[in-house]
Amino acid sequence: METWRIIATSLFGVGGLVMVLVAMAQVRDRKHSERKEVVQAGLIGLVVVAVITLSIALWLPSVVAWALVAATAMAVLFLTMAD
Repeated sequence: METWRIIATSLFGVGGLVMVLVAMAQVRDRKHSERKEVVQAGLIGLVVVAVITLSIALWLPSVVAWALVAATAMAVLFLTMAD
């Protein structure tokens, strides 16, 4: 496996996990949300992150992989810094 794939996969994985946690927190903060909904949001988010991470690791071209990493980094910065 190429070095750039390992780095891009790692960066996307970390950013994706942060995004899943942010999504779970947003679901939790909604009025009348139940624990089941928070867990469901977390599971759906983890599946999406896992599929994209495997795609980056195995077959996506470098331009697409790095675009996904950059978009995730911008989303994490925007969602965690904006208040």
